[in-house]
Order: sequence, then structure tokens, then C-alpha cells
Amino acid sequence: MATLVVLSGETKTDYELKEGDNLIGRHADCSIPVSHPAASGRHAVIHSEGGEFVLEDLGSRNGTFVNQQRIDGRVKLNHNDEIRFGGADARFLNPADAPAATGGSAPATGVDLQANEGPDAGQVDIHEESTATITGEMAGAGRFGVLDVNPEAKLKAVLEISNTLAGTLDLAALLPKILDSLFSIFRYADRGCILLKDSQTGKMLPRAMRHRREDDDSTVRLSRTIVGKVLSEKAGILSADASMDDAFSGTQSIADLKIRSMMCVPLLGLDGEVLGILSIDSQDPRGQFTRNDLDILMTVAGQAALSYENARLVQAYADKQKQDAELEIARDVQRELLPTEFPKVEGYQFYASYDAARAVGGDMYDCFELPDGKIGLSFGDVSGKGVPGALIMARMASCVQSTVRHVHDVVEAMRAINDHMCDGKLAGRFVTYVLCVVDTRNHEVVLSNAGHASPIIRRANGSMERFDQELAGLPIGMMEDYPFEAETRKLDPGDMVVITTDGVEEAMNAEGDLYGTERVLQLVKNGPAEAEKLGKLLLEDVRRHARGYPQSDDITIMSFGRNPPVA
Repeated sequence: MATLVVLSGETKTDYELKEGDNLIGRHADCSIPVSHPAASGRHAVIHSEGGEFVLEDLGSRNGTFVNQQRIDGRVKLNHNDEIRFGGADARFLNPADAPAATGGSAPATGVDLQANEGPDAGQVDIHEESTATITGEMAGAGRFGVLDVNPEAKLKAVLEISNTLAGTLDLAALLPKILDSLFSIFRYADRGCILLKDSQTGKMLPRAMRHRREDDDSTVRLSRTIVGKVLSEKAGILSADASMDDAFSGTQSIADLKIRSMMCVPLLGLDGEVLGILSIDSQDPRGQFTRNDLDILMTVAGQAALSYENARLVQAYADKQKQDAELEIARDVQRELLPTEFPKVEGYQFYASYDAARAVGGDMYDCFELPDGKIGLSFGDVSGKGVPGALIMARMASCVQSTVRHVHDVVEAMRAINDHMCDGKLAGRFVTYVLCVVDTRNHEVVLSNAGHASPIIRRANGSMERFDQELAGLPIGMMEDYPFEAETRKLDPGDMVVITTDGVEEAMNAEGDLYGTERVLQLVKNGPAEAEKLGKLLLEDVRRHARGYPQSDDITIMSFGRNPPVA
């Protein structure tokens, strides 16, 4: 299956390419998201048809490159092609077109097995061997086996384990209780263990083990062949006497285990996927397990898996409640970092609003009273949402506060802020940012732009202007010692400046329609002359457009300017 591997800092994410169009960009509707600030909302698309993959740039601002060559039109992709979407790096992988590999490999079981990890490390040994012939197999027939076979024994076993596990919601206590129940149901069991699939690595790790006699070897030894069979086929395995069974005579490793009798069954989740395995064995030659025992164990394993999933869901819910409470605190803390009011300057008005897409977000704004009747305004958008974006936002806000209060020159302040953020070495995290100083005595605004969308100026006569995008530098945190520039504009009575984050233009409704830059310009052009009314009207119109559809990005608006002339 062909994939696109997108690189972000030191991490990479694999995206499977579906038949048809695979949209790439920063918008929420893109099936392959890239968060780099130099990438466009809908940057490019990979067309997949009949096993052929074609890349097309969608008129992006910073271009699409294949093997360091900017493309124009459609380009056929080949295995291992290097691709760059603006500043986001990726690699196209198509194993079907890759050179044929040589040499053999071990048959895959679908799940990696790992011994000697987790609690009681060293007491579970997954034995290595090459090949093996396995008999005594019972295919799984649902989570509880075939219920109409030996129903009385199964019901008794299920009731016994249910009574034992009733009310146990602690995962650490639940697994040993499962093994205790099995030892009471299967009187000849000497050793038992439970291996669970790690959600992060996919490996099967030992999570609980038990042995009946303290003076015996407590190590639980499992055959990789048997475990692999259980995992790949979701089947229960029985060996009445592994050391003597002719069926295992060709597999020395299994015979070496010297297990007189053993059973190994899968623990299946509600979706039918393997959560882990459960194994018990007996070293007593009089206590050989039978096929009927295996059938009962398959049924008991179904109840054990159900209890485990219930406990896991309860724990996940408790963790979610705790996380929500912590996020609520973080949201309040982040709100405290934003100014609660703006300076009161005769003849001027200021307004800003912040609407996070999640509990916390990565947008920011701030204001400062400076000497000589000047007002400093700070406005930024971190490349990332949620908690990561909020952490960068907090650091950026602190950096701006400590810099602007001592460095009043806009360009010098921008350089100092950028160098400080670059020194943090936060790979893949950038801030598009605007810093400006409003001179309320000379009626000028000096503005420096670090990769942000150009702010809008609505003149008192209704004409529309934008600050020069050509003077915009790189986002904060991308390059140390970057030479930022500033632009000075005159503010006449009635002139208004509006700055927004891209969450405004990229606000989307259920039909996939974006709010768009033109709609922003039209509303600002025809909006009220008061900064607060204009900002609130723009936010209301964005929400009206979205009609309750979840935001894909934080929405932040700042408006400021001079009062209209008195008639």
C-alpha cells in the first residue's frame, strides 16, 4: 500500500493513500494535514488511480517540490520521491514499485512478542524456535466459544470468575484475580500468565503471572510458535503432553519446555481483536488438560476479557475526567495571560477577542503602555493547537512582555523575541506574529510582520489597504538573527486597522465552504466605525457562517484605530 510519510521536526507520520484524491494542506478537511506555516490551506493533492499516483500543486503560495524541483502541473510520483509542501518535508513510498528485496524472513504473526518486560520481569520466557507443527487447536467461535457445548461446566466457570472479579475496577488488581480464578477452576494448573498488547508499541508484554508451588521453578515458559498461532488465528491451543506428544517431536524447542500439559488462548476485545493471551500449564502427568478443558478456558477467557475491558473503560473515563479538570485550569490560566482591558487613550479605540478551537489554544494578543503616548500591540498564531500550542503561546507571551517593556524599537524588539524563541530549539514549532507601536501623539503606526497575514487598513473614506506583505519576514522561531523590517503608516481620524488569525478565513461550515479572505474584507469595509463593534460583528459573522460546525483553528481578532471625525 502506498503511503506519504510527513516529517515534523524529529517525528514522522504515515498516511495511507486512498483511491481517488488525497488532499494535502493546513485546512481541517485535508486528509493529509501539514501544520508548517509555509504550507497553504489546500496546498496540493495526490491523485490515485489504478496503482498510479500523480501529484498536483493547487496554486499554493510557496510551491510544491519533488526531489528539490518545483513542479508545474501534474507530476507522476515514484517510490522514495522526496516532496516539500512549502516548508513541510515528506516522502512518497510505494512498495509495489520498490526494488525486489532478497533473502528470507521469519513468518509474521501480526503482533510482536517481547519477553522479560513488565512486572515480574524475567519470570515469563518466550522461547525462540524456527518452525513447529501444532495440534490440539480450537478455533475461536466468538468471545465465549461454542456455548451449547458442555453448557453446565461453562456456566459454572463463568459464574465463578464473575463472582471473583465482581467490583474490581483496578487493572493492577484485576489481572492477578483472573489467574487466581483459573487456578480454582483448573485444579491441576501449576503456572499461569497473562500477556497484553501494548497500545504504543504493539508488542505483547507480560502483565501478570502466578505459580501454585513456591518450591518449583516459577518461570512461565511459552513457545513463540504456539503464541504466534494463538495471535494470528485467534485460536486456542492445547497440548496434552508436549514433552511426549508425537505431533511435537519435530520441534525440539517445544519438547525442551517439559510441559506435561498446557493451554494457551486469546483474550478478545469487543471488536474481535486480540487484547492479549492467557496461558496455563500443568507439570503433573496425572493432570493433563483435555479438549473439554480448552473449550471451558476459551469461555472463561471471554468473561475475563470483558471484565478487563470494563475496568479499562472505567479507568479511561476517570483519566478523562481528571484531564478535563486540568484542561479547565489550563484554560483559566491561559485566559489570565490575556489582557482584561485596553488602554484608554483620547481619540483612540482598541479591541481584541480570542476563541479557542479546543480547551486551550495557540493564539495570543497583548497590549502595553509605552512612554511618550505610545501603545504597543502584540498579536500571534502558534503553529499548533491544544496543549502544545498553548505552551508555546505562554512562553511567547512571557518573552514579548519582558522584551517590549525595555526595547521600544519595533525591529529591535522583533529580533530579540525571535532570537529568544530560536534558542528554545522547539523543532517544528513556529509563531506567525505581528508587533506594532501606535504613536497616539503623531498618529502613526509602526508595524513589523513575522510571517503573518497582512493586516487590513480601512480608511475613513471607505478605501481598503493592506500592509506590505513583501516586508513580512519569516515566522518567529524559524531562523536566528533574521533581519526583520518595519513599515510606518499614518492614521487619520476614522482609520481602522484589523488583524486576524487564519482561523477566521479558514472557518468552515458543514458543506466544506470556507469563510474566506474576501468576506473578511467586505465585512471590514462595510462594518461600523467603532473597533469593538467591528470586531464583535466579524466574530458573529464567522460563527453564523460556520453554523455550529466545529472549529479547526483558534479564532482571534484585533481591531484598533482613531475615532471618526466629529460631524
